[in-house]
Amino acid sequence: MSLPAATRHRWGLDEGGEVGYLDVGDAIVLVPGGVDALRHKLLASVTDADWDEARLGFGDVDLATE
Repeated sequence: MSLPAATRHRWGLDEGGEVGYLDVGDAIVLVPGGVDALRHKLLASVTDADWDEARLGFGDVDLATE
């Protein structure tokens, strides 16, 4: 895959480099640094409140016990 020069410069990929990606259906999210960097950024973006809501099934009692 090739990226525009301005994008390569901005993200420090002029000499190439590992890029992680996440296919979200209608778009792809690219993260310099590879899959590990992507995983770290995704997990860091989820708050403790988000985890608590997920554990409770987002308000759906049946989902919470599945």
